[in-house]
Amino acid sequence: MNIMFEDSITDEVKSKYMLLELDTFYFSGIDKQKTSFCLIEPVSISELLNIEKNLELHKNFIKNYKLRNWKYCEDALEHLIGKWNGEVDSFYNEINSRVKLHKNQEPNTSWDGTIHKD
Repeated sequence: MNIMFEDSITDEVKSKYMLLELDTFYFSGIDKQKTSFCLIEPVSISELLNIEKNLELHKNFIKNYKLRNWKYCEDALEHLIGKWNGEVDSFYNEINSRVKLHKNQEPNTSWDGTIHKD
């Protein structure tokens, strides 16, 4: 899986790859927030038929994760794991662990899904 931060994504990259939003990070050392994206290689023919549906599901998954809609996230992950030729599965597995943790121990009220790095 190839990952880039939004500020380094060029028009050329956008024209060659599908981009899926992943995590947003806040770097306190530079006082800046950056969103990471996965660059998706061309998908298999079998996935091509459902590409728009999968893109929309991933987008809504990220949105609902930030909104703390854990049930939606769990349901979406059931459908997303294995998509994109499996390239994003490590992210989906990691975020699934976070969803389970947050579901059992709700994050504080200021939580917005951003990962803070010192």
